[in-house]
Amino acid sequence: MKHRLSFGYFKILTDNILEVVADEGVEMSLEMIEECHRFVEAYFKDDFGMLVNRVNNYTYSFEAKLSIASYEYLKAIAFVYYSADSQKISEELYQLRALDGWNFRSFSGLELGWQQAFDWLQQELISVKVN
Repeated sequence: MKHRLSFGYFKILTDNILEVVADEGVEMSLEMIEECHRFVEAYFKDDFGMLVNRVNNYTYSFEAKLSIASYEYLKAIAFVYYSADSQKISEELYQLRALDGWNFRSFSGLELGWQQAFDWLQQELISVKVN
C-alpha cells in the first residue's frame, strides 16, 4: 500500500516493513520528519523495520538529522543507495546518530541491494521476535 506524503511516499511492504522514498532534490526538514512520525505512529503499533530507498538524491536539514527515525518500535533500518554521495549521506547520518544504537545496514542498489535490504530486514525482525 503506497501513501503519498509532502516530500515523497511511504509504501507498506509487509505488516512490519515500511519503504521510504523521498522525491528528487528535497531537503528533509523537521516538519517533514514530524509528518513521518505521524504516519508511523498511525500505522505501526509493534516492532517494524524501515527500508530507506535512496533512489533519488536528497538531503536532510541538521534538525531533521537529529530527529529522523526516532520511533519506539523501530528495530532495524536498511539504506539502499545508488551513488557514492548517497552512501556517504547515509553513513554520516548513522555516525551522527551513533548514540541511538541504530540497528543499521546499507546496501548498494546497483548490486541487487533492494532485495538484500528487504531480506535483511525480514531476518532482523524475526530475530527480534525470537529474543
